[in-house]
Amino acid sequence: MLRISFVEGRKQRRLVVEGKLVAPWSDELKAACERAGSGLNGRELVVDLKNVTTISRQGESLLLELMKQGIRFRGSGLYTNEVLKQVARRWRTARKFFLLGFALALSASFMGCAVGPKYRRPTVKLEPFHNAPSIETRTAVLPAPPLDQWWTGFRDPDLTRIVKRALDQNLDLAAAMTRVQQARAAAQRAGAKRMPSGNLNASTTSLSQSTESMTGRLAANLPGYDRQQNYYDLGFMASWEIDLFGGLKKGAAAAMAEAQAAEALQMGTRITVAAEAADAYMQIRGAQARLSFAKDQIATNQHLVELVQQRRDAGIASDRELAQAQALLSHAKATIPLIMISLEAQLNRLDVLMGAQPGTYAAELSSVVDIPDVPEISGFGTPTDLLRRRPDIIAAERMVAASNARIGQALAEYYPKLSLLSIVGSQAIAPGHLFQQQGFQPLSVVGLRWRLFDFGAVAAEVKRARGANAEALLQYQSAVLRAAEDVENAFTLLVQSENRRNEILREIAELQRVRDLSEEAYAAGVIGLTDVLDADRQLLAAKDDLAVARESAARAAIGSYRALGGGWLP
Repeated sequence: MLRISFVEGRKQRRLVVEGKLVAPWSDELKAACERAGSGLNGRELVVDLKNVTTISRQGESLLLELMKQGIRFRGSGLYTNEVLKQVARRWRTARKFFLLGFALALSASFMGCAVGPKYRRPTVKLEPFHNAPSIETRTAVLPAPPLDQWWTGFRDPDLTRIVKRALDQNLDLAAAMTRVQQARAAAQRAGAKRMPSGNLNASTTSLSQSTESMTGRLAANLPGYDRQQNYYDLGFMASWEIDLFGGLKKGAAAAMAEAQAAEALQMGTRITVAAEAADAYMQIRGAQARLSFAKDQIATNQHLVELVQQRRDAGIASDRELAQAQALLSHAKATIPLIMISLEAQLNRLDVLMGAQPGTYAAELSSVVDIPDVPEISGFGTPTDLLRRRPDIIAAERMVAASNARIGQALAEYYPKLSLLSIVGSQAIAPGHLFQQQGFQPLSVVGLRWRLFDFGAVAAEVKRARGANAEALLQYQSAVLRAAEDVENAFTLLVQSENRRNEILREIAELQRVRDLSEEAYAAGVIGLTDVLDADRQLLAAKDDLAVARESAARAAIGSYRALGGGWLP
């Protein structure tokens, strides 16, 4: 049973509580406090726990709740005072965590106070490509392919297979992907610095106290002393550096921009691998065509040598004519090693691009196939579209953004840094006591760090960051100009290579006509066979030039797609 009485005073109103503070009497104390709280007129309400013999868990919770309301308690016995001390400790701990939460909420309101310049994407004004009209007016047999898969526009199954294999197996592309993963991990780590961190710690310590030490000599005289001692610690530590002035936020933004730059460079590697594989394929097909023409030329010159040899034996041709024919044959044979060197080099290059040892896939391209026709090139848009397609420009712009954020990160060092540390743990001499009230030892720390006497170093860091930003901006502008240069050069090379190819086609038509007329004249007995063979030689030389021109045109088209940033979806 619980007895409650009121004692009125000039400065206080006292509630004298006697008996057992257990259910349902704890609710009676709560109601009594509510009644006593009215009409105080500035007086203090004090609850005097007098001769209280039992306080249940529910009673302790009620005392804690009343303490939070500002009611003061007094005890009159050892048991009551001990309970009040425990409840007071719980109230102080709860209040500390409340203040910690309030500080965190207050810090959140400062998150927008980030220092440093606001990022503005750099702008570069570019005029329309002056070689674009010549590209748009060229006549192509094949339609324009989509830029992200431009190699399919050549309608060559071997080329499509090779490019796909290179994109799947190229080691440089795989290495670029690992760089992307590293950059993403760095960005994730920088972002994690803005969040609270926590550690769970547990340890046990066994100690054999020396009885010869001062502590041991004193403790040895105490009753129940045991020199073999065990200590058990269990705790959770949480810490947080509050980003008052946005230094961590700027650092995370810079790391994220650098990760995006790495992703763009990885796409640039993809574009390069596709273009390099296609370029090697075109050179292989060009070398095979030239090799075929060279063998035909050797056969023609061999026939010419045999004919002149016969005429010399008959006394019709001179030694000088025979030497000339043999020189032409040797010249034709001398072109074979040069073509074979180029062919072997491109086959090996292609194998390495496909992530294989040189010679692995050479047999797949042993059969001679014509150099594919060049498709139409359209849909490349304006120079502004180029800025969105070229990965190197995208990467350069992201590095400008990263360097801009680094300025804010450096400027934040001028301002103080606030950190919070909270430890909730327990220490006991027995494992069973770790979760009891007497072993509980919470700790809260608010730390302030300010580089107040290091502003010279901070100023140097800011100056360095601004210099890096200026350098990144210049590199971005340079990347834009180089990209425009690549496009103009590729367009010019394609148009002029096709012009040369067209002229060589007309030359071949005329030489074919000369060869046909020479054959008719030889049949009529007007000219000798040497004139016919010479016409054949000139015709084969022109066809060799045509193979070179077609190869150059195909490679120029690949260069155009590469310059336009083709090979991926922005």
